[in-house]
Amino acid sequence: MAILRKLETRAELGYRSNTSIDNAVKTGLITRPVPIGARAVGWPDDEIRAINAARIAGKTDDEIRTLVEYLQGQRAIKFERLIGGMAANDAAPAPAAAGNVVELGRR
Repeated sequence: MAILRKLETRAELGYRSNTSIDNAVKTGLITRPVPIGARAVGWPDDEIRAINAARIAGKTDDEIRTLVEYLQGQRAIKFERLIGGMAANDAAPAPAAAGNVVELGRR
């Protein structure tokens, strides 16, 4: 997985300005950026690809907002899977506690 900076994200999504990216985040049409430094943010490339695929498939803005919510929720679940389950004494929250997220297809 790669992290795309704002310029790369803008190019991938076809936006003309940074303001377009900011507005899309505010309206829920793309995921929130992740911090990658003191003054730098980026977007996971797999999330941007998923949003583009939804646009290409002709999904509505409401359907894309649902996708964005799902992608945001999956961040905690991906992290939990990556670390392979910490010891019970560790303070890391369970995926459900990190936003009450359910995996798609498991409702």
